Amino acid sequence: MTDDDELMDFRGLARLFPLPNLVLFPHVVQPLHIFEPRYTELVGDVLTEDRLIASVLLKPGWEELYGGKPPIHRVACLGKVIAEQKLPDGRFNILLRGMKRLRLKREKDTDKMYRVVHADMLEDNAPDDVETAKTLRKELSESLFPRFKPAGGALDQIKGLFQSEMPVGSLCDVLSFALPFPSEMKQSLLEQLDVTKRVRQLINLIDCLRPNAAELIAAVGGPDRKFPPEFSLN
Repeated sequence: MTDDDELMDFRGLARLFPLPNLVLFPHVVQPLHIFEPRYTELVGDVLTEDRLIASVLLKPGWEELYGGKPPIHRVACLGKVIAEQKLPDGRFNILLRGMKRLRLKREKDTDKMYRVVHADMLEDNAPDDVETAKTLRKELSESLFPRFKPAGGALDQIKGLFQSEMPVGSLCDVLSFALPFPSEMKQSLLEQLDVTKRVRQLINLIDCLRPNAAELIAAVGGPDRKFPPEFSLN
């Protein structure tokens, strides 16, 4: 089943899960611990319907308005709940897999505690020719690999991604999610639909990292990942 098949139930209404320090990207999996009543209501609803949640970054200054409708960025990532654990007190642990970029439009009035927004799915503008994609892949690897220790650990994991058939735009998304950039920088990468420009932007950010900073890379997943893993709080 392709990602497009899994999104057939999306009807242009996105249930929002705003967070101050998380930018979800397509092709990655994020564990989340859900405890606020409005978001336990959200998860309960999505688990009985389409299992889709739009993760969106809060804009700076969100703190004073967090209990209401703080400002959000207009590009989000639509994710699908691929595993869940309901706790006895009504909280949830979930795994959310990023699926597609969304352009958020106007909010919809509902009787729900959480926010719902009309949204359009966005598509990558990928390079037309194979050679350009290969060149981008090579330039990205040449910028990234020297940031790691000579062998083992994260470097082996990253090399495996580069050796896979993952498109360069998807590869860029996984790295943008995992590397230790500030949230607003990650948001700018999420908003860039032109894959060539996105890769160039990521390379520029990598070149600004201090030596070996990429050793701080978050786990991108793998056979040893457990559920429930370490969770981000809502």
